[in-house]
Amino acid sequence: MKYKSIDKNKFMDKLFLISEINRLKQEKNAIILAHYYQEKDIQDIADFVGDSLELSKKAATTNADTIVFAGVYFMAETAKIINPNKKVLLPDLNAGCSLADGCDPVNFKKLKELFPKHVVVTYINSSAEIKALSDWVCTSSNAKKIIEAIPKKQEIIFAPDKNLGMYLKKETKRDLLLWDGSCIVHEAFSLDKLIEIYNTNPTAKIVAHPESERHILETAHYIGSTSGMLNFIKNDSATTFIVATEAGIMHQLAKDAPQKTIIPAPSHEDNTCACSECAYMKINTLEKLYLCLKNESPEISINEELRLQAIKPIDRMLNFS
Repeated sequence: MKYKSIDKNKFMDKLFLISEINRLKQEKNAIILAHYYQEKDIQDIADFVGDSLELSKKAATTNADTIVFAGVYFMAETAKIINPNKKVLLPDLNAGCSLADGCDPVNFKKLKELFPKHVVVTYINSSAEIKALSDWVCTSSNAKKIIEAIPKKQEIIFAPDKNLGMYLKKETKRDLLLWDGSCIVHEAFSLDKLIEIYNTNPTAKIVAHPESERHILETAHYIGSTSGMLNFIKNDSATTFIVATEAGIMHQLAKDAPQKTIIPAPSHEDNTCACSECAYMKINTLEKLYLCLKNESPEISINEELRLQAIKPIDRMLNFS
């Protein structure tokens, strides 16, 4: 049997980083929150790994003095909105989001002014400025329940994800006015390749995130948030699953459901893993996490007037959830 050679320097560097991160966490009373889409080393060292709703709840209840958010910018920004007196750090400020960046506050405000009687429900994948223009914030975990809680006669603007919005229109039978935005990661899946894989694995179940396009969702046996997908796969009797979401979820699935066969849904691109990855999520690294804790930078800051407006729909969501 042949064994791959181990780069001892890289191995020792990794051990050093892990040791130092754990030391600095204790020294600074810091907590590391990581999204499922982060690289596996970051997921493993995090104090808590979750989806957007779970991370928001954790950020709202932590006793730590410092929150290190291993995710993308809007997530760290949301944590700062909820925790104005805590230090919130992001390993790399360039960790953005195509969906959040595609919803311009100036144009969104103009849309809102055209429909002043509409209630505004905004997906958490949005900037503080968009949240401040909203009546509700939601996640993929609770969006359906929030829409259903709004009186049926009340008209609704939903932003910024049109794919999630179309899914909600179908599920709630509500005529939502949708912002034309989408996630480049969840629009990267190839239906033809997916069908080809399914035909090779006919007993498999397809699970998909509602940010995916309609033709992908129509093939799915289960549609849900990242945590919902994880729970479905762990508890369902099927042994093989084709998963249509960001590939970072595979690491958690390997730990939580090692007896299951997990096949990443294929993307249009001919990449090495044949799956869909978020380049923004993967900007964060173990080394950047260490430097972030060591230097307490980059730190997230937010204007207090903006924060007070943005916290209202977030609090409404958290209290509802």
